[in-house]
Amino acid sequence: MRIILLILFSAIAFTSLSESGKKIKVVIDAGHGGDDYGNLAHSSNFLSEKEINLKIALFLGGYIEKYLQNVEVIYTRTKDVYPSLDERVQKANLSHADYFISIHCNHSDRKAVRGTETHVHSMHLSKSVAFAKEIEQQLSSRAGRKSRGVKDMKDLQHTLQVLKYTNMTSVLVECGFMSNLKEVRYLNTTYGQEIIASAIFRGFRSTIEKEFPQVAFRRKKEQAQEVSGSYSIQIMSSINPIDEKDPVFNSLKMSVIRTKLKTTKKYKYIYKVGSYATKKDAKLDLKKVRNRGYKDAFIVSN
Repeated sequence: MRIILLILFSAIAFTSLSESGKKIKVVIDAGHGGDDYGNLAHSSNFLSEKEINLKIALFLGGYIEKYLQNVEVIYTRTKDVYPSLDERVQKANLSHADYFISIHCNHSDRKAVRGTETHVHSMHLSKSVAFAKEIEQQLSSRAGRKSRGVKDMKDLQHTLQVLKYTNMTSVLVECGFMSNLKEVRYLNTTYGQEIIASAIFRGFRSTIEKEFPQVAFRRKKEQAQEVSGSYSIQIMSSINPIDEKDPVFNSLKMSVIRTKLKTTKKYKYIYKVGSYATKKDAKLDLKKVRNRGYKDAFIVSN
């Protein structure tokens, strides 16, 4: 009896140690891309679905890398290219990912239809359904969006390849309707993209913490600050405050952070973009920022 108990305790200890050292993988898939624009809005003044999907996907990956540890983020695309559906599925499966999140925007012939949906292949896939419910709950509470709930192939009356053939817990998030003018305006704002990504992030975090309770996923605040960026790119300064959402910054296609300096000098406000762990990472974006009209931009330490 004593030997059996010893073996049992050893097994429990081993499980705890191995689980606490686990690093999970999540594949983030920005739908469409390249020549496949996805859904289009009412006007050419708005971004196409492929562009919105990518922005939300990158914000989502950024939140995971900033706030979580023991998680590896894998993207199916990080720029305007089109991986085929087979390539997306293959990348997820070959990476032996634990989770797959595909980002999309919806469309309806009825202009009044609005809200978010999170799709799974089948309601019989309990882990995917639980994950989808967490995301929808956060999209409702965190982002203030109307949730249309969790859907599967029966609701669509067809299957989604990236959900059917991926071997892990998989969801496809419809972040809003491109056919609804109010909603597409929201989806075209940096704030809207960030808050939706934040909601999906929280749904993901809640899910992995429930599934792997022995793993410490949350970074300590000091770690999060360090990862979030020792460096940024300063684009300008001003005498009077300029709103971060001002159209003057639209060409950047990046979130702008305004900081008020404690100084007696005339220029009291500075404006920065990006958050980089190393100076080398910041240099990669510095050229883009300068090419987008901010010739005097430079890298600063945070």
